Amino acid sequence: MTALAALHATRHAAGLSEEAARDIYERVVSKRSTKDMNDGERRACCDEIKRLYPSAKKRPSKGARRRLDGPFAAKFQALWIAMWNLGLTRDRTDEALIKFVKRQTGIDHTRWLRGQAEASAVIEALKGWMAREAQVDWHYDRLLPDWTQTNGYRIAAAQFRLLKLKGLIDHVDLSHLLISMGLPPANNQTDKSWQDAMNALGERVRGDMR
Repeated sequence: MTALAALHATRHAAGLSEEAARDIYERVVSKRSTKDMNDGERRACCDEIKRLYPSAKKRPSKGARRRLDGPFAAKFQALWIAMWNLGLTRDRTDEALIKFVKRQTGIDHTRWLRGQAEASAVIEALKGWMAREAQVDWHYDRLLPDWTQTNGYRIAAAQFRLLKLKGLIDHVDLSHLLISMGLPPANNQTDKSWQDAMNALGERVRGDMR
């Protein structure tokens, strides 16, 4: 787990609001946003939250929180995190996703969702939401390079457009922005590195909404 992911997980485990967490960040490292921190500063903030909230060190007891499982859980979760990184949901937790699945299918938990038709209803609802609200382009174009057909690229490209539209960046294209953030250009990304890129871009997208 990256230092950034560990800090977010610890904040959620402590039950801290973003504003309360930012107050701790400012006191510990004189910065209010995790995107402005290096990994050492993120770890220092993580340690301080654990010191202040011992419960954040503990794993939830069995049944304490609703966790995702079932044959489609990984796909649902990837799309839900993409929603969060696009600023379309303010709650990235499994519990929030489970509630969304229930609204779409009437089924109480992802573990009981087995049929492809039910899974497709959830997947298409999430992808449709992202297409409408963030202009994520899911269309396959055989004339374009394979790396532009990945979900990671499609979501990151939508994040780039959102940031550009709001005047928050002046980079000429997505690769230019990624390189400026110390990340590989778009055509050199892998599935794993796209996750890091989307999370980093998500910090900027969500930061504009706070």
